[in-house]
Amino acid sequence: MCRDDLKLRLRARPVTPLARPPRAGNHAPMAKDGIGPGGIAWRVAAALALVLCTFNPGGRSFVHWIAHDFPHLNAIQGVAGIALLICWVVYVTATLRSLGALGVLLLLALFAALVWLAVDRGWLALDGSHVLAWIALVVTGLILGIGMCWSSLRRALSGQADVDEVDSH
Repeated sequence: MCRDDLKLRLRARPVTPLARPPRAGNHAPMAKDGIGPGGIAWRVAAALALVLCTFNPGGRSFVHWIAHDFPHLNAIQGVAGIALLICWVVYVTATLRSLGALGVLLLLALFAALVWLAVDRGWLALDGSHVLAWIALVVTGLILGIGMCWSSLRRALSGQADVDEVDSH
């Protein structure tokens, strides 16, 4: 085959635009309008569960479970601790990426002002140290839960997409 024949064959091939690669697995595309109230509730509930499973003043938490024999842990305690650590890293990273440090501080200030309002109006009594601990834990869970869904909420409210969510085609 001569060089001219090869050039003709290369020119004769039709040029087609690159197709999008198929999705991995059977995942449906995310809805354009956000995650919805149910998705927000599940994310906030999961964040609260993470915080309260790690520690709570009620005495039934991971911290209480390992405290009796610390520093000697059994295998199930080690696996549970690593799983909790992974969840914490995922939640804190997502929260800081979506809200930023300033957003976390603003939410913390908002929740502190709401607690102040509840105490000032007599809706909440700060009688014991357990009350303050529960408030701190619930506020932490709420901030993590809001952080997990903030990007979707912001996209729904403003119509602006985050940079890492834009397709490059």
